[in-house]
Parts: sequence; C-alpha cells; structure tokens
Amino acid sequence: MPGSDAPPRVVATEAARRLLGEIRADYPDILIHQSGGCCDGSSPMCYPANEFRVGAHDVKLGEVDGVSVYISGPQFEVWRHTQLILDSVPGRGGMFSLDNGREQRFLARARTFTARELTALDACND
Repeated sequence: MPGSDAPPRVVATEAARRLLGEIRADYPDILIHQSGGCCDGSSPMCYPANEFRVGAHDVKLGEVDGVSVYISGPQFEVWRHTQLILDSVPGRGGMFSLDNGREQRFLARARTFTARELTALDACND
C-alpha cells in the first residue's frame, strides 16, 4: 500500500468512474484486469469478480471506487514506472468485457511517475 508520499498506481477519469457505476448497477462485484495481450487483451477488461481467476503473477495496482484493478506481472514490469489512468471513450468493449454493448469502452492511459514519486513507491516495497 502506498505511503503518504507515494502516489496511487491507478486512478480513473470521471468518465471511467461513470462507466464503472453503470456496470456495477448490473454486476455489483467486478474487477478490472490489464493484460499485455493483443487485440481485446490490450484494453482494460472488466469481469465479474467471481468469474475471473486472478493469476499468481498478477499485480494488484489498487482500487477505483472499490473495484480492484490488476495487471499481469510481465506487463507490470514494463509499466512499473507509470501510473495507470483508467479512462472511458466511445466504442465497443472487449468481447468478454462487461463494458461491451454499452457504447463506451475502457481505455488505459499512463503518466510517468516523477523521480520523487518512484522513490516513495520503492520505499513502500521495502
């Protein structure tokens, strides 16, 4: 868990928060998973929490409005220096993602942590 000086590893835009709320009206217990796969797997995917098996190497980045956000271990190693920004844009979600058919889809954006932020995050892992 990040300390007081450490930034969260995941944040969300208001658009993403609205989409999460819409999905949670139908599926109260969900999670987001960001993999490093191709095609649909490149976008953040939203699943019912009881229907998705979090892998042993997946990394929990944090939570957005009570929704856990995970990333695959290999993808985390590539992105560990960035903050994942969960966003929502017009379009169709991934075939198996709960945003599919809602005319909005999740999109991952990123912001590079500053040197100070990285130091604070590293201190949390010690």
